[in-house]
Amino acid sequence: MSLNQSVLICDHVNPTLKEILEKNGLKVTYEPEITPEQIAEKIGNFQVVVVRGRTKLSRELIEKADKCKIIARVGVGLDNIDEEAAKEKNIRVINAVEGATTAVAELVIGLMLSMAREITRADREIRNGNWIKKELMGSELKGKYLGIIGLGNIGKRLGRLTRALNMNIIGYDVIPIDDEFSKEVGLMKADLGTLLSSADYVSLHVPLLDSTHHMINAEKLKLMKNTARIINTSRGGVIDEEALYNSLKEGNIAGAALDVFEVEPATGNRLTTLPNFIATPHMGAQTKEAQLLAANIIAEKIIQVLRGVL
Repeated sequence: MSLNQSVLICDHVNPTLKEILEKNGLKVTYEPEITPEQIAEKIGNFQVVVVRGRTKLSRELIEKADKCKIIARVGVGLDNIDEEAAKEKNIRVINAVEGATTAVAELVIGLMLSMAREITRADREIRNGNWIKKELMGSELKGKYLGIIGLGNIGKRLGRLTRALNMNIIGYDVIPIDDEFSKEVGLMKADLGTLLSSADYVSLHVPLLDSTHHMINAEKLKLMKNTARIINTSRGGVIDEEALYNSLKEGNIAGAALDVFEVEPATGNRLTTLPNFIATPHMGAQTKEAQLLAANIIAEKIIQVLRGVL
């Protein structure tokens, strides 16, 4: 059955998405560099609007989407979409929560290993002509305590992978943590304060909401051990970057690695001037496998919603 609907794709996505939609009769307009001004002019002509992280669908833009039935995010977080405005216009908002699970979890492990063994520093010093082997006394992940804040798909995947590295897992979530999963990885449930004060590594996997904005602030950072390290691959606003900068500079915690920032791009962010800080450019889901999977998932969801089966 041909769906005969119009789709606007506003960001760079895996070509599979366009191919699947067109095979099902949808008319796809692919404009991965479209500006907000151009979206405002065109959005009223489409039944489906697809974004990743670059495009922000504000209330102002959504109010112009008079024909829109679906807003689809090829990714996990929905903080770049005004969900309330979409709800008011009876627009279904969907995402591909499953797509980035492995990619993000593996990035967290990479960042932990980089901090544990000072890999980025070692590389930098060799490029500068310095052989600093004696200074690079690292530590192993085996036996360390990993605190996972948020036990959704990514948090659980991280728990399984790090358990295979013989790490001890502590978990905190406002949603009850599945007992079967806890038994599987030997997870110890704890309140947030206990997790922060006990963990050698802390990894954040929560959405950006009013309740999670700056959930890691100066007060919470003071609970952490001065040998502990924190990783954030969820959303930038969940950590107070000013407080993190002060904590790292004063040596209250040993290190931090952020893939996400309060303001992106994060060029010029003063956290990047610190030697005990690692930055990556919001690339958690940026693998070939994750983008292909997300494209397939979101294409299938769009088709199912339009056919009335989801």
